[in-house]
Amino acid sequence: MESNDQKSSSEARTFEEYALTRPEYFNVMTHFYRGESHRSMVWRQRLDTTTNWAVLTTAGVLSFSFSRPENEHVILLLSNLIILFYLLIEARRYRYFEVYRARVRMLEENFLLPIITRQLDSPMRPWRTMVATDLHKPKFKTTLFEAVGFRLRRNYLFIFSLFFGAWWLKLTMHPVHTSSWIEIYQRMAVGSIPPSIVLGVYLGFFLGLVFIVGFVSTTRSGATQDEIHGLEPKRRRWRF
Repeated sequence: MESNDQKSSSEARTFEEYALTRPEYFNVMTHFYRGESHRSMVWRQRLDTTTNWAVLTTAGVLSFSFSRPENEHVILLLSNLIILFYLLIEARRYRYFEVYRARVRMLEENFLLPIITRQLDSPMRPWRTMVATDLHKPKFKTTLFEAVGFRLRRNYLFIFSLFFGAWWLKLTMHPVHTSSWIEIYQRMAVGSIPPSIVLGVYLGFFLGLVFIVGFVSTTRSGATQDEIHGLEPKRRRWRF
């Protein structure tokens, strides 16, 4: 009778009460790594899609602007707002990409690396708790400002620079070619807006972008300088 009671008690145990074997642990972690790598790759592809939009928009605007002398240079100025909109979309997507990229790098450095080197001592001992907590309460690993600065440095600053150079070239070529600085300055006017305001606003906009890139580059280091490098240098980026 007692043996039957013990058997029924054993059968009533929940799944969580059984100890996780070593093969089961490795199997789970392998599939978890593959899943996080896939999600990271999906968000990385979405970043490329946004950049492609910006490149195609730039090509279309430049072709239209220089196709006829009658086309106003204000088109090049307003197109910067469209590219800025793309930049904000890509920065938001980059923040999601960083969440999964950080988890992938955490697994590579603390799970795969010790196995490959046969030195079964993880560089960061509380990494399991950090990953588990991040799965329970996910947190962005970068701010929107930092993401904007990173994508500016990688791609968009070159696009904005191209628009700035094209705008200046448009002023010198259309409606007729000129080399007079005074005439170029006068052509900067947009309707009733004087050239001084147009030039001041555009220079302020462009210098602001350069400042963001410089500020982010000097305040972030290590992993954040390149998306393939290691973990965030500041653990506050993780909920731990």
